[in-house]
Amino acid sequence: MSATPRVVGLFLYPVKSLNSVRVDAATVLPSGALQGDREFALFDDAGHYVNGKRHESIHRVRSRFDLANRQVTLHVEGDKPTQTFSLAAGEPNLESWLSQYFGFPVQLKQDLTMGFPDDTASPGPTIVSTATLEAIASWYPDFTVEEVRARFRANIEIGDVPPFWEDGLFTTAESTRPFQLGAVQFLGVNPCQRCVVVTRNPVTGEAYPNFQKTFVANRKETLPDWVERSRFNHFFRLAINTRVPDSEAGKTIQIGDPLQI
Repeated sequence: MSATPRVVGLFLYPVKSLNSVRVDAATVLPSGALQGDREFALFDDAGHYVNGKRHESIHRVRSRFDLANRQVTLHVEGDKPTQTFSLAAGEPNLESWLSQYFGFPVQLKQDLTMGFPDDTASPGPTIVSTATLEAIASWYPDFTVEEVRARFRANIEIGDVPPFWEDGLFTTAESTRPFQLGAVQFLGVNPCQRCVVVTRNPVTGEAYPNFQKTFVANRKETLPDWVERSRFNHFFRLAINTRVPDSEAGKTIQIGDPLQI
């Protein structure tokens, strides 16, 4: 292994809860979020998210993004016909397709400032290591690393480190852990609390039996001795939430960037 952890994967999720796009570089917004990540989200008429937490059927929506041309191609898992739409807030044909699929009116909204992160207090990219994803895949029969990656939906993947190395990127609740990725300064905040979404197959939406029970038991057993255990009021946590100082706006993270604490 190399002595220096480095970025081996960068993922944007242009529409919250839909598929990812693997990119070579990503720009930091003034909010600390990555430009283009969760830039769009789906909402119902009551203003609630249409996402995996509320609607497991969203897992069956397949999406392919052409970011250069601002387009998205959609189809339903198991169906061959696809349709391509402009990726824009309020795009009527896109909203009509989504509304027909879900069976109720769906709106596509955009936020160019922060996007629509789950944790608005720590809107920076989430970080996990490849070795961690490989370890989790080993806990479940027939799981692939790609499936685990699709379940946990982190933005930045770190290579050349052992499993759960990223658990060193946070400290006590009263503090943050500073580190640097390439030219960009980060603050590690906490291990990310997971929800029901990761217990479901990311393609079919089918719940995996005892996923959380298996995960919690193995996460507790494999938790490194040096981890700040006070941050684990429970063990259904994975990947690191971050914040990025205002001074880093406009800087770029790219594949191969070293991570230094």
